[in-house]
Amino acid sequence: MKRVRKAVFPAAGLGTRFLPATKAQPKEMLPLVDKPIIQYGVEEAMAAGCDQIIIVTGRGKSAIEDHFDVSYELEHMLESRNKTDLLAIVRQISDMIHVAYVRQKEAMGLGHAVLMARELVGDEPFAVLLADDVIDAEVPALKQMIEVYEATGCSVIATQVVDGPGISAYGVIDAKPVDGKFSGRLFDIHHLVEKPRLEEAPSNLAVIGRYVLTPRVFEKLEQIPLGAGGELQLTDGIRELLKDEKVYGFTFEGKRHDTGDKLGFLKATVEFALKRQDLGGDLRQWLKDLKL
Repeated sequence: MKRVRKAVFPAAGLGTRFLPATKAQPKEMLPLVDKPIIQYGVEEAMAAGCDQIIIVTGRGKSAIEDHFDVSYELEHMLESRNKTDLLAIVRQISDMIHVAYVRQKEAMGLGHAVLMARELVGDEPFAVLLADDVIDAEVPALKQMIEVYEATGCSVIATQVVDGPGISAYGVIDAKPVDGKFSGRLFDIHHLVEKPRLEEAPSNLAVIGRYVLTPRVFEKLEQIPLGAGGELQLTDGIRELLKDEKVYGFTFEGKRHDTGDKLGFLKATVEFALKRQDLGGDLRQWLKDLKL
């Protein structure tokens, strides 16, 4: 079995929910404390064993490429001023991993973004990570999913329980638990529904922005027609994949932060800052002093 070495990051979206901050800055570069959102995902992929990162970009996303590139001027300045701690941080980013870029010229949905990476992925299994979903986990969520893939040889979709009307904002799986495997966290998927109404949702298991997929999904994405709004949906491609292969859902261990939502972004910022040794104590005291 080929191992999962490549991770695809769709990053061509316009980030309209964060305007005006994202008018001239990619939403993926918004910082959680002092690290861009997308870097959390790249570090997760690297910790999961992926050594090739493919970022699908669009117009106005050059800041992402600059971030993962070498900055000779900045490094020279830090070195000349003997700021070795900051120099190490900057070099760690550029030395982190091999990054390749592919351009999505028109925003035509998540499935189209993934399809743009086909030539770089080739005929091997790969991961897809949505940078908006920042997952804080002792064992990286993607690593947990790759372990499932290695045990089953099948595509794996990350899922999370979402109760109430909020389920309508997600793709939802119709699945049954797989007995005796992965502590009840593994589900055999029969069907997927994109953003159903609460009363029509087949379960409370929502699809979260982590996927491990077999390369056959590219064939399916090429064959299916565009959906609503002229977009190609990844969910539709996976639904077609289900006709030929098993696909599993997996409820990962860890806490997911939806940083694509303003309130979720603020909560994540506070929680990550509280965990920092250099910031946590002072921030915790300041929050207590607010007497909310």
